Amino acid sequence: MKLFSKGLLLIALPSAIELVLLGVVFDMQAQTTRAVERSADSKQILYQAAALENPVLRQVARVRTGIATGDPSFMDRHAAWVDIGDRLGRLEEGVADTPEQILRVQRMREEVDSYRQQTLSVAQSLRMGATMKPFATLEGGDLPAQVVRFREQLTAFIDAASRLETERNATLARTRQRQQYALIGAVIGSMLLWAGTAFAFARGSGRRLDVLAENAQRLAHAQPLPAPLAGNDEIAALDSALHRTSELLRTADQNQAALKASLQTRAAELASVNETLRQETQDNEMFIYSVSHDLRSPLVNMQGFSKELQVSCDELRATVVGANLPADEHNRLAHVLDGDVQESLRFVRSSVTRAAAIIEALLRISRAGRLEYQWQRVSGGRLVARAVDALQSRIEARHAEVVVRELPTAWGDPSAIEQLFGQLLSNAINFLDPARPGHIEIGALDGGHDESPQSSAPRTRTYFVRDNGLGIPAAYMSKVFRAFQRLHGDVAQGDGVGLALVRRTVERHGGRVWVESAEGAGSTFFVTLPDQPMRH
Repeated sequence: MKLFSKGLLLIALPSAIELVLLGVVFDMQAQTTRAVERSADSKQILYQAAALENPVLRQVARVRTGIATGDPSFMDRHAAWVDIGDRLGRLEEGVADTPEQILRVQRMREEVDSYRQQTLSVAQSLRMGATMKPFATLEGGDLPAQVVRFREQLTAFIDAASRLETERNATLARTRQRQQYALIGAVIGSMLLWAGTAFAFARGSGRRLDVLAENAQRLAHAQPLPAPLAGNDEIAALDSALHRTSELLRTADQNQAALKASLQTRAAELASVNETLRQETQDNEMFIYSVSHDLRSPLVNMQGFSKELQVSCDELRATVVGANLPADEHNRLAHVLDGDVQESLRFVRSSVTRAAAIIEALLRISRAGRLEYQWQRVSGGRLVARAVDALQSRIEARHAEVVVRELPTAWGDPSAIEQLFGQLLSNAINFLDPARPGHIEIGALDGGHDESPQSSAPRTRTYFVRDNGLGIPAAYMSKVFRAFQRLHGDVAQGDGVGLALVRRTVERHGGRVWVESAEGAGSTFFVTLPDQPMRH
């Protein structure tokens, strides 16, 4: 048997046995990890379930206070219901592997939804001035029937979760003990196997292998190798391969040094370009801010002078009327004062108003790039709920329907993100088609994550605002997010910077925004936002 075959056999046999031992250890470690995760999940589920009762009881208290005082404002707590729905959703995700617990969470959700509908009926009746006697009967016991059933399901849920936690803790203890035994056995077995292997090799070609090992150490430390070993056996072939590898590594080191120098040069150039772009952006924002402020004073003067001209024209008109001029001269002067002069004054005032609007829009764009953000974890559902509440009067005026799906959390500035969704919702309301009922939907893509091929890139959430409005022509799609670009100017008034501000806000959050639209069918605006802090 050749040396290579013998060595391979001596190495392969203990290696195979050691792989089996390692497989056992890894399997036990995986079981322990799963047991730890299940135990931690049980504790988290119990904590979430225990914290679920108080928000519901607070809503009951608000409803009863509203009935007692006759004030429906106590029941207008959309954000509170959204919070309860979020809690139930997280609870349902936590017990996804337990059908009985999922069923209990679904029943709790049904009871909460039923009680919420009852609350809406009470609030509507209060606004209409109807008698509260039927609802007082429903609320007359210790707790409403739906809440009682909710608490029963919650108690059953907690009892089952407690039992499951006890079982999982016991399983974890047993698994850890088995893992310890397996690890001790694997260590002892590995030591015995490799001790036997070392003894077998030492009896054979110990000296040559020592030389080969020394050469390998030299190669690992980038040291020059001595003359190759004589002979034509496998050890000599390996030593020859080590010498060739040493030559290749020296060449690779030289190439790597050159490549590193080139990369450092490119990185420095890129950093310089980025710094230049950042400085230019700041200079542009400061220029816009400065010029906008400087232009305000001339516009104020023009507005004042136009009023003075109007007063002078009125005085001149009164003078002409009192001068008893001949009819042709009186008519000529009246034509000039009431025609050309008035038209010119109206044009001046209109131009001043338009210029003031443009300056204000420029200031808004400038401020959007200079505001300091307060970075934190934000609830997409709560921010969108506030945006919808703020625009409720316009939504009702357009007889539109707004549907808000379940929205995941994101990482960013709460005020900026709320304004972002408010602007997209306002834009959708403005451009609804008056010929058909308006429908607006706000939601997130399935899974909520926008995966990136670069492992260092942060994960993002993808949201959308969809409407069935007038839509955007294909030729206009590339201009949608530019400042002062307005489409359907006869449908809605505005300065044309809303979507530009949306893009600026999204870019400052490290995300992106785009639109898909079909003219006459509606538009869908997509926004990606990070769900974890960005790396700077």
